[in-house]
Amino acid sequence: MRLKTIGIVFAAAAIAAVAQTKTNIIDEVAWVVGDEAIFRSDVEEQYSQLRSEGALPPGNPFCAIPEQMAVEKLYLHQAKLDTIEAPAAQVNSAVEKRINFFIANLGSREKVEEYFRKSLPQLRDQLTEVMKTQYIIDQVQNSLTKNVKAIPADVRKYFDKLPPDSIPFVPMQVEAQIITINPTIPQQEIEDVKARLRDYSDRINRGESDFHTLAIMYSEDGSNMQGGELGFHSRADFVPEFSAVAFNLSDPKKVSRIVETEYGFHIIQLIEKRGDQANVRHILLTPKVSTQELTSAVNRLDSLRKEIVAGKIPFEEAARYISQDKDTRNNKGLMVNQKTGSSRFEMQDLPQEVARHIESMKEGDISEAFIMKDPKRNKDVVAIVRLARRTDGHRANLSDDYNLLKQMYETYRKDEIVNEWVEKKIKETYVRIEDGWDNCDFRYKGWTAK
Repeated sequence: MRLKTIGIVFAAAAIAAVAQTKTNIIDEVAWVVGDEAIFRSDVEEQYSQLRSEGALPPGNPFCAIPEQMAVEKLYLHQAKLDTIEAPAAQVNSAVEKRINFFIANLGSREKVEEYFRKSLPQLRDQLTEVMKTQYIIDQVQNSLTKNVKAIPADVRKYFDKLPPDSIPFVPMQVEAQIITINPTIPQQEIEDVKARLRDYSDRINRGESDFHTLAIMYSEDGSNMQGGELGFHSRADFVPEFSAVAFNLSDPKKVSRIVETEYGFHIIQLIEKRGDQANVRHILLTPKVSTQELTSAVNRLDSLRKEIVAGKIPFEEAARYISQDKDTRNNKGLMVNQKTGSSRFEMQDLPQEVARHIESMKEGDISEAFIMKDPKRNKDVVAIVRLARRTDGHRANLSDDYNLLKQMYETYRKDEIVNEWVEKKIKETYVRIEDGWDNCDFRYKGWTAK
């Protein structure tokens, strides 16, 4: 055991916390950090949670878990000094998104409660504390590393010192341009969809049917298995047309008017409002495109392709004036990888239909028109793609992969700064590790006198 410089008074405060925090419960103190104790029960609860999620840390978890808890306390103490607080609205939004994710993957609220062995309110409270702590830690780390800015000389020096087996292998990557058009949807199909939604609304308002049940049976959105429920969100989380209606609802018994968005047509019902967030359910129907209209759109794009190949119109100009893909038409048709923010894609990150055509193309080739699912809006569109560049798989190098190596250097430098800060804080803080908890190969130096 080792006593740190802040003083014995913190030990007394921490021991007093045992009586206050664990009233009428005998619990073992594992660590004391500053004026706070880490209890065996805290470690065991975290161990059970991580094990159920398949996320146990490497090595001995009864070393790694309390150490991580101790490091969190160092960050939280620093946050108090810097008056860093987690904004409630942002934390609540993150918690609701996480709960919605659990519900979507496990199938129902009941299954979530069964899986976590907690009621949803209890799970929400736990996640709120986790999200608050993570936000505060992130802010402290960002404050420590905000001045890390890599210059080419730094990146070059870092790269030159990398052992050969640490230089990452970069899989084959491609850059692609795309032009898409939306097949014409017959007006009668749109009217039929609206008529179905009006019928659902009438049945709900008359009390003949339940919105939740109709959403499960008929909604074409991924939320259908949750009865169309979307969970708590802010206005900015939805497209403007949807938010404008959803956030003006006030009566949970009423159904909204029909709302048209880029995804199709919706009816919406309010479940609950909480501050600037709302939980609503919806039913989405998407008008179907006929085979005839798809064929017509394919023929139009094939004609456009012939003009591009013949040199009558550059691909970039066609993308700007003809493409209906709003994400790429103002970028010369160049597709952007949503994972990385760059124009480079590994093949598995491309939409399936695009990857299938590009796989056998050479740089500069333009595909024939094909039908694909718009990955964001889940509807059929017709597209042509041009392979702008193909980079074969290779070990990273400065000329082709500077941005990747720059990110690696900045991550390395930030980790270095954070680790130095943690070890400095350990030296400045009173720490006591009880017998039986200190025989560990800790990540950070200085916890014990060993």
